[in-house]
Amino acid sequence: MEEKPSTLHCFCMSLCGATHVVQWGGSDVYKVGGKLFAIVVRDADGRMRVTFKASETSFEMLKAVPGVRPAPYLASRGLKWLQWLDETTLDGQALRDYVRQSHAMAMDGLSKRKRMALQSWPTA
Repeated sequence: MEEKPSTLHCFCMSLCGATHVVQWGGSDVYKVGGKLFAIVVRDADGRMRVTFKASETSFEMLKAVPGVRPAPYLASRGLKWLQWLDETTLDGQALRDYVRQSHAMAMDGLSKRKRMALQSWPTA
């Protein structure tokens, strides 16, 4: 079953302290504590593209598999970000697992005080 933007939006917003803004020419941008964890865009053909931060291991493992590539702009600057193109290799559940990991990495980058404040937020 194809991953739908509305399903992914609900999932992202269910993560602790997640916020959503539309920026960069209409991209759905998800952040926690001001730190980016996912970007969702629709290409000219209407296909959804999802960009997320990856661990070193995940980045190395996934960067060359069909349906995933190093994220344009972010990966070219040495950052470990991937872009999901389609369900060739990663289905919707696997994609959500990687987005969850990206969120956790963004949370880990926050100060202890900010993490504690966010953890007391109700989820959407």
